[in-house]
Order: sequence, then structure tokens, then C-alpha cells
Amino acid sequence: MFESAELGHKITKEAYEKEVPTLREKLLDVQYELLEKSPFSVVIIVGGVDGAGKGETVNTLYEWMDPRHITTHAIEAPTPDEQERPLMYRFWQRLPPRGKIGIFLGSWYTDPIIDHTYKRTKSADMDRSMEEIVRFERMLTSERVLVLKFWLHVSKKDQKKRLTKLSGDPRTSWRVTPTDWEHFDMYDRFRRISERGLRITSTGDSPWYVIESSNDEFRELSVGNIVHDAIKKRLADPVQNAALHAPPLVKPMDGLHLLNALDLAQSIDKSTYDNELDKWQGKLNLLFRQDGMRKRNVIAVFEGADAAGKGGAIRRITGALDARQYRVIPIAAPTDEEKARPYLWRFWRNLPRRNKIAVFDRSWYGRVLVERIEKYCDEDDWMRAYGEINDFEENLRGAGSIVLKFWLQISQEEQLKRFEDRAKIAFKRFKITDDDWRNREKWEHYQSAAAEMIDRTSTEYAPWTIVEANDKRYARIKILRTLCERIEQSL
Repeated sequence: MFESAELGHKITKEAYEKEVPTLREKLLDVQYELLEKSPFSVVIIVGGVDGAGKGETVNTLYEWMDPRHITTHAIEAPTPDEQERPLMYRFWQRLPPRGKIGIFLGSWYTDPIIDHTYKRTKSADMDRSMEEIVRFERMLTSERVLVLKFWLHVSKKDQKKRLTKLSGDPRTSWRVTPTDWEHFDMYDRFRRISERGLRITSTGDSPWYVIESSNDEFRELSVGNIVHDAIKKRLADPVQNAALHAPPLVKPMDGLHLLNALDLAQSIDKSTYDNELDKWQGKLNLLFRQDGMRKRNVIAVFEGADAAGKGGAIRRITGALDARQYRVIPIAAPTDEEKARPYLWRFWRNLPRRNKIAVFDRSWYGRVLVERIEKYCDEDDWMRAYGEINDFEENLRGAGSIVLKFWLQISQEEQLKRFEDRAKIAFKRFKITDDDWRNREKWEHYQSAAAEMIDRTSTEYAPWTIVEANDKRYARIKILRTLCERIEQSL
């Protein structure tokens, strides 16, 4: 993959100076059109070997374009805050909104390649990381992100020449570190491993552009023209959804599914409830004091029919804990800031630190429920979301999170009764809205969508717990018991 980047590609300074003014004008034109229309965002990854001009390339883009609408992220060692969250957390935080350009100097490729080069991981580990990256980038491109990946390459001979020249000049010697020379000694292994990583992750959605960098003029014109052409092409067709990669939905002929097959008559009496509540709330409090929780966190997701009792169940969890240990995150319609980024962005930014619990009152499953039913997104958006959500939750599990998902199910008759009760009680009227009444008319659609959601996203690392919730006391105890048992099993 690197052979063509070692042929000695070159542009004369005269040709460079002649072409640059026109290219700069074109780049500014597409940047302002992107900013005005904001149909998508642009992520530019600049990677490559040491001494290949990565920093100079970023500086050139800043010089040729309007820097007010570009953000550069130099990715170094994770901060203590980032270390307590999944590996991809720090990259999700930095994704640009639509209309803007984000440049990553160092990226999600850096650690997998460096770790394998230093033999901290095996080939299978790196391949698995690359496959996860492919799925991540496919999600980005499907979410209207233009991903441009540049690998700046020089031969071993040219790298040594560049590092020697930089280190020998007092004005530039600071740019060459002992790590750069250490990497030079590992050039052959680094080249081989990088080439494999690039080959796995160069896809039709987000290909790699390998640029020979021994000649600065060739490198800068190549990168500038590719950035311009890619943005221009996407502006002509900004949607460009990825092909649908999800198995079709098949509805059962008899209409039976997970939710309408439940026995909703289960209940417990008040005396039993009071005893069980004390027992499980006490156990939950003790579990959060265990040493094992210092390396873990809990993410509890609550979904269900309107008026199914999510708020009451959540209060029984928070009532068992110190207020500093939990955060309840109610999910409503996305803000303009959230709409300008991939839909999972607003959930990534709310992930808890270690020894904490984040309780989501509604969640990322809105994409395959309300957004699907109300047609707030296209079919290919919500169909591919099943796989993207599974990837997201696997990332959480891999970082030490204990993920619990509860679907609270009530009958249509019980829902009507609760709606009417809420309308009568002054301090509960805020809980009932016109949308709740409208959603009742789509009961069967929501039930069918929820059953399909559970089927496709109940995994061994993040299974769904379906809660029979016609009786609130029974539901609350089942949730607390499940929460405690899952945490205990994980510690």
C-alpha cells in the first residue's frame, strides 16, 4: 500500500506557487458553502510516520481556509477523566457539528497501531480494533459526516534525513524527541503494521489517502485538492446514506410477540413490598461501597410505555444511594446542538465516571421507537441503529460499565386508568401531555417496534429485562432485585 508513496513524487516550486492561489480560492468557496448550508460535517484525520510533515500540513490547511470554522485536536495521552470512560469517549466529545471541520492530529488509529508495534497487543487484538473502527466510521458517514483520512508517508531513508535535518537546526531541534528516534529504529515493523491497519480500514465510505511527503509542495497540493474535491462532491449530494446493512424485519403471522405474551397480573402485597424494598435498597447501597465498584460504573436504561412507572422505579433506586453517586438523565427531543452531530453523541457525553450510576429516563432507543414511528428519521437510519447501538453498548461493557436495560410493560387498559388519574391530580398533571394521548392511538405500532427492538438488542453483555408493571410494587422490586443481582455478578 505504501510502494506508490516511495516513487519520488515531486512538484516544482514554480508550479506550486502558480497553483496555490486558485486552490486557496476554491477551498474557501467550498468551506463557506458548507458553513452556509450545513448539510454535513467534515472530519479530517492526519496520520503517518514521524517527520512526514503532519503538523505542517495542518498549518497549511489553517492558512488556506478560514480558521474560525476549523478545530484541531492533537490527541495525546488520555486525561484522568477520559481514562474512566470508554476508549472512544474522548473522540466523541470532539466531533464537529454540521457545517464545521474537525482535524484530528492523532486519532482512534493511534493506540491500536502503536500498541501492536510495541508488542503490547497481538495481531488479533489489532484486527479486532480495526473492525470496530470500520463500524464506527460507517456510522459516522451514515450520520452525514464526511471522513477524510490522510496517511503521510516517507521512506526510511527520507525519514532519517528529515529527522537529522530537524534535530541539527537549533530552530527546529525541539520538534524531534527521543520517541521519534525510537520509532525510527522500529520503522520496518511500524510500516508493516500500519499498512495492515490501513488496508483493513480503507473502505468506500472512508478511504485512506496515502500521500508521499518527501516533497512538501507535492504533499500540500495533494491534500488541499483532495479536501476540496471531496467537500465539493458531497455538497452536490449531501445525503449519501450508507447502504442498508441490516437483516429484514419479519413479523410473526399470529401477531404474538414478547410483550403481548406477558402475564401482567403478577403482583405483591404492601407488607411484602415494604420488606423487600428495605432489603434490596440496603443491598444496593452496600454494593456501591465495595472495592470492586472503584473500577466499574453502572448505566441503567429505562424504557417503556407512557405511564408505565419509570419515574417511580427510578426514585426507588436513587433513594438507596448517596446523591453524589448517581445522576438521572431525562431524555427529551434533541436540541439544535445535538441534532448537528451523530445521534449517539448526546449519550456518549453523559457517560458516568467510575463508582457512579447514570440512570437514563428514555435513551438512545428513541431512534428505533419514537423516531421510527413518528418518521423523524429515514428507515435506513433506524434500521442500522440496531447494530450501532449494540456496538455502543459493547464499548461500554469493554470499559467496565455494567449495563442494565429495563422495559416496563403495562396493558392498554392500565395505561388509560393512569392517564385519567394523572389528569385529576393537580401535582401530577404535568405528567400527562397531548403527545401521550396521541401515542395511545399508535399503541400497536409502538408495541411491535419495542418487541423488535428487544429481539435485536438484547445481548449477552447488555440484556433487556422486561418488567411486568401493571402492579407498581411488583415492578419496583423486580427492578431493584435485578439491579443488585447483576452488579453482584459483575464484581
